[in-house]
Amino acid sequence: MLPWITRAPGAPYFVTGTGEAWTPIGQNDAITWPELAGLFHRRDLPAVEQHLRHLRDHGVTCLRLMLEYAQGRHRYLERPVGRFVPAMVQLWDDLFALCGRVGMRVLLTPYDTFFTWTRWRHHPYNAANGGPCDAREQLLICPATRKAVKARLAFATDRWGGSGVIFAWDLWNEMHPAQADNKADAFAEFIDDVSPFLREIEMRLHGKAHLQCVSIFGPELIWKPWTVDPVFRHQCLDFANSHFYEEGTIDDPRDTVTPAIAVGRLTQEALREITDQRPFFDSEHGPIHHFKDRHRTLPEAFDDEYFRHMQWAHLASGGAGGGMRWPNRTPHVLTGGMRRAQRALADFLPLIDWPRFDRRNLNDQLKVDNPRLKAFGCGDAAQALVWLLRQDLAPAVGGLRQVVGEGEIVAAVQVPGLTSGPYQATYWNTREGQMTGRQEVTAASAGLTLPVTLSGGDIAVAVRRA
Repeated sequence: MLPWITRAPGAPYFVTGTGEAWTPIGQNDAITWPELAGLFHRRDLPAVEQHLRHLRDHGVTCLRLMLEYAQGRHRYLERPVGRFVPAMVQLWDDLFALCGRVGMRVLLTPYDTFFTWTRWRHHPYNAANGGPCDAREQLLICPATRKAVKARLAFATDRWGGSGVIFAWDLWNEMHPAQADNKADAFAEFIDDVSPFLREIEMRLHGKAHLQCVSIFGPELIWKPWTVDPVFRHQCLDFANSHFYEEGTIDDPRDTVTPAIAVGRLTQEALREITDQRPFFDSEHGPIHHFKDRHRTLPEAFDDEYFRHMQWAHLASGGAGGGMRWPNRTPHVLTGGMRRAQRALADFLPLIDWPRFDRRNLNDQLKVDNPRLKAFGCGDAAQALVWLLRQDLAPAVGGLRQVVGEGEIVAAVQVPGLTSGPYQATYWNTREGQMTGRQEVTAASAGLTLPVTLSGGDIAVAVRRA
């Protein structure tokens, strides 16, 4: 039985029920995509188990999944509303059993709201099909639909919620004002109603409750400022999630530096909205416009570097883990290079004492004496994490530019906030997933001067009190 996941009591990260550090490393997956397709009608359960073991062996700890993926018409969880389809229940029975056996956890959201919206005329919740909701613009506020939402969550936790396989509930995927007739208080009202309902059921059934969040499509933080408070600060939620699909930088990349800088800035902006110690991470990102609208798949070598840079920018800027990619590839799976990048991140994690890392974002406070390097970082009085990214770009290939990975760069980084005294700095090759050096350094009242020699495209450094 997997221990449940909870928040670290003194830091914006996660721990297991036994007090060990736990970090969400993973990506979005779906029950219709190639690697999980064998679940349906139990067509190939051994292949799914092999896939999960492959993920675990590459450092993956968590998948983000939707109980219903509505791109087609054959994976509805309920049809009609209130009748849970036996084949789908069996699918989830099998998946939760496999995850428990392998040691994989799930960030679970009850609806695929994107395809529910775009294929509304087919959905069982549509009143035209005998469902409770007259219009998709009422999904978040329709009383009859709310009743169905609660019934789905109650069914799910009664059947599968007793397991530590569920890391947390994303109560609603990508809350959007259009789903609530653009009512300014709709998000908070939904959370006020659904969150305590689920928590009370879980306490009655299991004696404890899984963590909760809601997610939002990142640009909404700009378009609708009144969405920020419920997503990032609602008292019923345990951590905060956003989806990083910034236009022109992340959703359709032209190089592998600009998206990383965008992730650093977006993570910093998200942390500014959080007024307590709740963790934050990006639970969706990727080249969505390039793939979905332009119908192109990024070249693998470029995409691998784009992925790796974004995950390190996210972690170093104070996010929990490296963020969760939406594949946006053909086929709809992550590459081998991305899996190696996840392994490299996982192997780095023990260098920081996460349950006692009360970090703040340092992106704007780090000082690097070489303009060719961009610094990302976070720290507290006893630890710091710094990631340095080379900004030299090679000539374009197919309109896309990667980082120049050759030639040595020597620099010094000023890291503020550390208490005066001795520290140990561990240098990490993010591409190979290996330590490249370790040295003793000393912080003075003005901060810590960290010497860095970079021979590739980037380097991560963990700093801990000696």
